[in-house]
Amino acid sequence: MGPVSVWQWSLWGLLLCLLCSSCLGSPTPSTAPEKRAGSQGLRFRLAGFPRKPFEGRVEIQRAGEWGTICDDDFTLQAAHVLCRELGFTEATGWTHSAKYGPGTGRIWLDNLSCRGTERSVTECASRGWGNSDCTHDEDAGVICKDERLPGFSDSNVIEVRVRLKGGAHPGEGRVEVLKAGTWGTVCDRKWDVQAASVVCRELGFGSAREALSGARMGQGMGAIHLSEVRCSGQELSLWKCPHKNITAEDCSHSQDAGVRCNLPYTGVETKIRLSGGRSRHEGRVEVQIGGPGSFRWGLICGDDWGTLEAMVACRQLGLGYANHGLQETWYWDSGNVTKVVMSGVRCTGTELSLDQCAHHGTHVTCRRTGSRFTAGVICSETASDLLLHSALVQETAYIEDRPLHMLYCAAEENCLASSARSANWPYGHRRLLRFSSQIHNLGRADFRPKAGRHSWVWHECHGHYHSMDIFTHYDILTPNGTKVAEGHKASFCLEDTECQEDVSKRYECANFGEQGITVGCWDLYRHDIDCQWIDITDVKPGNYILQVVINPNFEVAESDFTNNAMKCNCKYDGHRIWVHNCHTGDAFSEEANRRFERYPGQTSNQII
Repeated sequence: MGPVSVWQWSLWGLLLCLLCSSCLGSPTPSTAPEKRAGSQGLRFRLAGFPRKPFEGRVEIQRAGEWGTICDDDFTLQAAHVLCRELGFTEATGWTHSAKYGPGTGRIWLDNLSCRGTERSVTECASRGWGNSDCTHDEDAGVICKDERLPGFSDSNVIEVRVRLKGGAHPGEGRVEVLKAGTWGTVCDRKWDVQAASVVCRELGFGSAREALSGARMGQGMGAIHLSEVRCSGQELSLWKCPHKNITAEDCSHSQDAGVRCNLPYTGVETKIRLSGGRSRHEGRVEVQIGGPGSFRWGLICGDDWGTLEAMVACRQLGLGYANHGLQETWYWDSGNVTKVVMSGVRCTGTELSLDQCAHHGTHVTCRRTGSRFTAGVICSETASDLLLHSALVQETAYIEDRPLHMLYCAAEENCLASSARSANWPYGHRRLLRFSSQIHNLGRADFRPKAGRHSWVWHECHGHYHSMDIFTHYDILTPNGTKVAEGHKASFCLEDTECQEDVSKRYECANFGEQGITVGCWDLYRHDIDCQWIDITDVKPGNYILQVVINPNFEVAESDFTNNAMKCNCKYDGHRIWVHNCHTGDAFSEEANRRFERYPGQTSNQII
């Protein structure tokens, strides 16, 4: 009998998707799943709020019903067993008193006692299934080591789980569902609060506060998987609700459905505040530290403070996205708070609060002292969201051998490989992988360069201004991720090349015009534009990954950075190149991305 303990992406992991980081689906079962005793008929998942993908409230599905575990007699040994059931190697800790919020439904286990070596939780002692005198205020949680069990598989995994995109706050966003390994949106026809509540519960929240229609959370791109979803509100998954399969004529992304969920109160917003700003959306960041009876407010060192850290601060404040992360705030009055109490803050951008980010702890170190060099933010309820049209890259890719005498301007702007410096100019040529790049703004605010026109740099050779030093990275990687060639694209012209029917162009580069990309528009860099390439002169024949990353340094805030990277398989025989399977980084489930990384053609980097 196949194993029945399940690894499914934690519900908090799905919540993190909406906040910027990546969100992926459950793994597809292997053809020869590992055989294990115990856990028959059980499934496991992590849930709750706030948390990371490898921690949360433990929930078990038994006889089709999800329930929790009471924290009475719970130990690290029990956490080890449960983390292995979830597909992790071991536990690093456990929590009590419903740290990740109270669950609902049955409390399946109480007084759970494990040695830590059991292969299944069914081998541990307890009061018996469903026999408990606890309340959900005593729900237990685990913190697993972020390392997967080799070959972990489950023959009963059903790939569904759901995600939210484009929301300014936790628990809200555009609804996207996974089908055949690919994410797609839901049409808003007949979309109501009952269907929205099913989505919210799938994500580990309570019921829905609001069902949103008309792409209120921004328009998606790619497939629309569902239409006319009709739920009673009690279904375990949106796929269990009656629905209509979509066709191209049925719906457009202007009808993408969204939700706002009811969230448990966590109080994280009480540990941070802004001071000195012109409005409640901006100011110097102040954080609360200390234990009970000794709380005090302090400032954050501005060293290395950037967009990702500002995103977390604005999220914790409940103010949406970050427009800017500021390293100097001398122009904002700090009042009577002058001591720096936090330094070295480095965030991934997905955290719920700043104390979840890496930092120096109690040992505060700041290169620039004084309250004038402390962190600040400007927050906004809306943000841009850039997405590369991956199919166009695949359709337009080709190789050109370009004579060196035509590449002087490109060399001046550092668009060639380093070996070009020692070439016999103006004789010879460089081999270039060229392709078109079409970048859409699917967000809810225009994408604007961080720097104003007064600080744009004029490049005489090409005769244009650069509004951003680096707008896009182009890389050729080996299957194991080693970079063998790279290129970059300065945004010498960000403009609205084309727009959707109901959207007017706002940005045009001609005559030193304003640069940007309007919501609903896209900027097109044609394959025949200078520097729209990767110099592959030194690349040997083999199998590679073509990777394109937009806004790689996070210079401009976006609602979602997980879709900024695009990857393609490519095969180069020394004369021709084949580019295929191009997709954005968050378009597939995790298992589909794994299959992309190790497809048979990439088992060896040399073509036989």
